[in-house]
Amino acid sequence: MKKLFLLFFITIILSASEKKEDISAGLGMYMQTQPYKGVKALLLPSPVIFFDNSIFYIRWSRIGLYFLGEKKDNYAWAFSLTAMPRTYGYSSTAIQNMDERESSWEGGLSFSAKKDSYYIEIMALTDILDRYDSYVVKTDIGYNFKIAKISFYPSVNITYQSASFTNYYYGVKSSEVLNNRSEYIANSGYQFGIQTYISYPLTKSFSTLLNLKIDRLSNEAYRTPLVNSRYIYSGLLSFIYNFEY
Repeated sequence: MKKLFLLFFITIILSASEKKEDISAGLGMYMQTQPYKGVKALLLPSPVIFFDNSIFYIRWSRIGLYFLGEKKDNYAWAFSLTAMPRTYGYSSTAIQNMDERESSWEGGLSFSAKKDSYYIEIMALTDILDRYDSYVVKTDIGYNFKIAKISFYPSVNITYQSASFTNYYYGVKSSEVLNNRSEYIANSGYQFGIQTYISYPLTKSFSTLLNLKIDRLSNEAYRTPLVNSRYIYSGLLSFIYNFEY
């Protein structure tokens, strides 16, 4: 029922536009390493959709609704409400004597601006599902360019993670202490990352999309006895069908 409601909602949003819009839709395989000791990398199929009609947008696994902005030929800016998944955590059986840390969905306010090939986006997001029951603030700065037929979308980002966020995913409670693992209470911290999208057209309608990302844990997250890696590596390889609606 929820999926049918979401499909109906998206259809209404698409129909609200008076002109045809470009849509990219496909399927890919997503991989994300885990910094925790003994926890296997995340590997799962992922639907991939890119769409923006200046009212509603979908960017891979992220959705948003504009409520203020301006769009010109060489620049644009906008405020939107947005939501996206947070694929962190581990099961209660993955690390001895540790309670489960669940993935979540984050939602909040986004401001984005673009001029020519440069763009910046700032998002203030809160935990919708009350897993870590706090917030993060992410700033992303990027540049788009093309070499021959290959399009590149590199960016750098910095994410402020509240103390509640860091403690939920990296802290050790007194009830979780072992002889070789002491209690750990973390403060807030900053996580840095770099990523790029790489798109290559196979035909007029089909293309491949590759996403590569590296995140460097904050000092507060890295000091926990739970992790053995400073970095989280993630990526997506997908095949995309491009059409108009």
